[in-house]
Amino acid sequence: MSFTGKVAIVTGAGQGIGLEICRRLARAGSNVILNDLDEKLATEAVKNIKNEKGVCVAVAGDSSDLSIIRELVDTAVSKFGALDIAIANAGITLYGDFFDYKAASFFEVMKVNLGGSFFLAQAATNQMKKQATGGSILFTSSVTGHQAHKNLAAYGMSKAALEMLAKNLVIELSPFKINVNTIAPGATLTDRTVSEPGYESTWSRITPMGKPASVEDIANAALFLVSDGAKHITGQTLIIDGGWTSVSPSPY
Repeated sequence: MSFTGKVAIVTGAGQGIGLEICRRLARAGSNVILNDLDEKLATEAVKNIKNEKGVCVAVAGDSSDLSIIRELVDTAVSKFGALDIAIANAGITLYGDFFDYKAASFFEVMKVNLGGSFFLAQAATNQMKKQATGGSILFTSSVTGHQAHKNLAAYGMSKAALEMLAKNLVIELSPFKINVNTIAPGATLTDRTVSEPGYESTWSRITPMGKPASVEDIANAALFLVSDGAKHITGQTLIIDGGWTSVSPSPY
């Protein structure tokens, strides 16, 4: 898949899945605007991509902040002249028992996972409409939007909502040759999850393919859905979970 000359925004990309998506896009020729809440992570990620001869610019800040969203789009246009791809990957997970889940936690999850994704898509597609050359939007959902997980009611709710958002936006975006899709990763080995005791062994045991996903597995799917080869795919969710949602054993 070639992305030569394409301009892409990826949020929540200082590490893990988002970083790997940025690395792969840059390696394939895209000009990447990388966002992360943690400025140090964002700066280090951009440095590493540049060391691999990729073109990448950091915009640190809260991906649900409208001013940061505007800065992301403005940076794409001012530095590279256009915007072709926007990947709303940023999200937060705040665990908690449903019976005493705090309002502050609920609204924070919705602000980042839903608000940040919704308004990035809005700002990005308004720019794409001006260009009249089409584009691609991608949301990051989760298998928790398909199967129940203990203590993740709010998070699962937010991820299921993203998949409905992608379906609804088909109506709005198709006339402008903009496709919109969602990936739903399952258990994935990242810097964060590999440090959790028993994570890899547990998910290897209950995943039909015998192991959790790698960040490369998730990035492969993401790049396909924002590539020119997927232009007739829109409103869809691609689950990348090694078959876990087909059988759904609990990790608890």
